[in-house]
Amino acid sequence: MPVYNSEESLGELLRRLVPALEGATARFEVVLVNDGSRDGSWRRIGELSRADARVRGIDLMRNYGQHNALLCGIRAARYDVIVTIDDDLQNRPEDIVRLLDTLEEGYDVVYGTPATDAHGLWRALASRMTKIALQSTMGAQTARKVSAFRVFRTALREAFREYRSPFVSIDVLLTWATSRFTSVTVPNDPRTIGQSTYSLRKLVTHALNMMTGFSVLPLQLASIIGFACTLFGVGVLVYVVGRYLLQGTTLPGFPFLASVIAIFSGAQLFALGVIGEYLARMHFRMMERPPYAVRDRSPQ
Repeated sequence: MPVYNSEESLGELLRRLVPALEGATARFEVVLVNDGSRDGSWRRIGELSRADARVRGIDLMRNYGQHNALLCGIRAARYDVIVTIDDDLQNRPEDIVRLLDTLEEGYDVVYGTPATDAHGLWRALASRMTKIALQSTMGAQTARKVSAFRVFRTALREAFREYRSPFVSIDVLLTWATSRFTSVTVPNDPRTIGQSTYSLRKLVTHALNMMTGFSVLPLQLASIIGFACTLFGVGVLVYVVGRYLLQGTTLPGFPFLASVIAIFSGAQLFALGVIGEYLARMHFRMMERPPYAVRDRSPQ
């Protein structure tokens, strides 16, 4: 579970989470990854881990983002099945058993898809953009069901054990290991403690990171746009030459010529921008920046 500024909600979350897990399995652990919280979340995690040995805490050096914190927790997990859930109590811990039961039907990943969207207009729009970005790597059917509430088999992490990029998407990484995805519709309660820190800007950035970090779709779009502009230019050339041959006149005026040049220049700059984005990501990969760094761990 990634934790960010959730000092007030952690107690209630564990109060509901532990009984739900006890009813589902005899052995479990709760791994809380503090993602650079600015409140007393790490102190609260320490209190919870001292009160229950099954609760483990990991304190990251700074805020790396939800998926980076999840990757840290996934790599620290010690049991055969991993459950990921947000710290805002919008997903009900009591629904974990439903996802686990579905997993036993032969799937590798099961998502808890919200029955209704409890977010505002902008958050819902940004979430939609993220799922559109996921479609290029996961397929449309799977991407529509993606959520932060998921269960999957721990063995899948072997497929991305050596992954080192700071740009992380857990859902994309899971596709490296399996194609056996499914989902279960679950209630999505409104948030009653604290405020969401996932702004429109962060969601848009996450969508762009997925499109340029895990997909060649932007390069393909640039190629299509360049090809379309080339066809347009050929069509204009044929029209001008044909008019001159048939009528003996040409299209007068500088505006027409300038607009054609602007179209071609815009297509070239767009393509260069996309290529530059990929080159920047290659630069970051060559630097081997870690996706997270651990500051401290609670007593085991």
